[in-house]
Amino acid sequence: MGFYITQVCIEALDVGADDYITKPFSTAELLSRIRGAYRRIQYAESKTDKARPYFENGTLRIDFEMKTIYVKENEVHITPIEYKILCILAKNIGRVLTHTYIAKEIWGTALEGDIASLRVHVATLRKKIENEDHGNRCIQTRIGIGYCMIRQE
Repeated sequence: MGFYITQVCIEALDVGADDYITKPFSTAELLSRIRGAYRRIQYAESKTDKARPYFENGTLRIDFEMKTIYVKENEVHITPIEYKILCILAKNIGRVLTHTYIAKEIWGTALEGDIASLRVHVATLRKKIENEDHGNRCIQTRIGIGYCMIRQE
């Protein structure tokens, strides 16, 4: 049985797992490993932001260093929450993010009121950055699920 568990752990590491823990384990060890994984994720994200200080999608440009938004080279003034929403969607372009995920990223909770507030913020954000005359519709609603930023040319 011990050989089988070791073999499974090796296979898991070979296909992309970062770590494994065997039973019985202490809560302190588990929490320490979680903190270590979280630090690696934060390091990788900070490295990515510095390597690419701009995000461009069609006529939309986000300057992460200056925390400013431009549409067709014109600066657009948005609220801090709208900026967070836009950055979350931009960093996950092409992926559908649930209402709950976005709300937790912004407010740390996902209560019904948070999700209703999220919908209002996204509607306001769309009015500021999307231009219906030119077909610039980069934030797509997935009804009952969440939002997705679609790639524009």
